[in-house]
Amino acid sequence: MSVRQACKAFGLSETCYRYVVGKRDEKNGEVAQWLLRLTDNHRTWGFGLCFLYLRNVKGYGWNHKRVYRIYRELELNLRIKPRRRLVRQAPVPLVVPTALNQVWSMDFMHDQLADGRSIRLFNVIDDFNREALGIEIDFSLPSERVIRSLNQIIGWRGKPVAIRCDNGPEYLSAAITAWAARTGIKLEYIQPGKPQHNAYVERFNRTVRYEWLSLYHWENLDCLASTTNAADDN
Repeated sequence: MSVRQACKAFGLSETCYRYVVGKRDEKNGEVAQWLLRLTDNHRTWGFGLCFLYLRNVKGYGWNHKRVYRIYRELELNLRIKPRRRLVRQAPVPLVVPTALNQVWSMDFMHDQLADGRSIRLFNVIDDFNREALGIEIDFSLPSERVIRSLNQIIGWRGKPVAIRCDNGPEYLSAAITAWAARTGIKLEYIQPGKPQHNAYVERFNRTVRYEWLSLYHWENLDCLASTTNAADDN
């Protein structure tokens, strides 16, 4: 039986039967060498960047299916990026003051007006009895405003030994650090990413947000509803 008849009997294409694998292996080897070279020199490159480099920069006309098949056979798609390990510091216990003006806490809050404009609130409390010493509200509160608010509180309350705060840019500025050194007040910065170390003022912020500001919003809505009903009656 001839090859043509045998291929017809088994439903096999003569092209597949007569295909020589040698040339294909040479091309695949060249593709594999390029992929290994690219992924070794450029560890952040995936298949897309490697294929675009071979097609557009080097001018190879290899089909993307062939390149991707070899890319997977080489298991280059299983590369795992090493995770950047964070340096975990030992937790610092929260110091409980035993008298007034030992430690104050200050922090910023953000809220939004009915017209969409953002406002900031600068809150200061005494950690001993959780007393609210001051709340400064404005659209912008730079370091100069923070210093002015603290000076006003010190004028009637007295000077604290230390003030606990986070690592915000207003507290790290040269103006407020110079003010603290001039007045003899210690700035106690909490650990980065640890708001629980400033738990007293964070709890106060929650009260301000969910009990005071929310009540203010509901009162505004009630006034708006009563005004609308009066206009409808007229």
